[in-house]
Amino acid sequence: MHIHILGSAAGGGFPQWNCNCANCAGFRNGRLNAKARTQSSIAVSDDGESWVLCNASPDIRAQLQAFAPMQPGRALRDTGIAAIVLMDSQIDHTTGLLSLREGCPHEVWCTDMVHEDLNTGFPIFPMLKHWNGGLRWNPIVSGEAFTISACPNLRFTPFALRSAAPPYSPHRHDPHPGDNIGLVIEDTRTGGKLFYAPGLGEVDEALLARMHEADCLLVDGTLWHDDEMQRRGVGTRTGRQMGHLAQSGPGGMLEVLDQFPNARKILTHINNTNPILDEDSAERAELALRHVEVAFDGMSIDL
Repeated sequence: MHIHILGSAAGGGFPQWNCNCANCAGFRNGRLNAKARTQSSIAVSDDGESWVLCNASPDIRAQLQAFAPMQPGRALRDTGIAAIVLMDSQIDHTTGLLSLREGCPHEVWCTDMVHEDLNTGFPIFPMLKHWNGGLRWNPIVSGEAFTISACPNLRFTPFALRSAAPPYSPHRHDPHPGDNIGLVIEDTRTGGKLFYAPGLGEVDEALLARMHEADCLLVDGTLWHDDEMQRRGVGTRTGRQMGHLAQSGPGGMLEVLDQFPNARKILTHINNTNPILDEDSAERAELALRHVEVAFDGMSIDL
């Protein structure tokens, strides 16, 4: 299985266009040793030719241009995108669908809750019907594995995560299973397994069991501190309120990841305020000591 990190940042990317926090300002003036990042998305393939997108970020055009297999050039109009799996209905994970309109129809896999949001509060499905039929919905049911014909050797097993629906959702304050999912993606030939959860607010015993089965854990790296937005002066909500488990502190992501010494551990969906973006920071050094990597745009993983 081939895994390519198209984007590794949280919503807004890094540096965020309207932000002058220490990280964003430091990057712009050249004082911060960091890499620019686009908004979170990955692509997976079993043959290196047909790819399944996991989320479609607002930065999708630049991400596709930066990854040559996405334009194989086999025909006058062509793409390496075989299907799209949506982890949730957040703006930063779905807006890219609008930029893919010229290639419609697209096979899109998502839960009924995400499908409802994308037909009501943010009606991408109805809008894109005007482009060659638009998006073809394939329902995802938590716990029920599925395959995608273009990548027959990959088995996708979705599981519900505790999180909130987007601000525009009709059930924003009434969370349902399926608002946010994670995936275990298995290559049935090699047995390699990826655990992918870019939005992860809480880890329970059932989730730990799934993580123990994986060779690679690609997980939520949004914030270092739960109150980071307050510390940086750019917001008032905590990480937990936003559905993200911070890395530091008791019960934080680093303590969770310490339980998996044999797995490859990678943080993604990194917010522009997170000190781990600074490659010279004490926080980045702590990650290295714990054998935890930080995803970057263009990173490739083979399982």
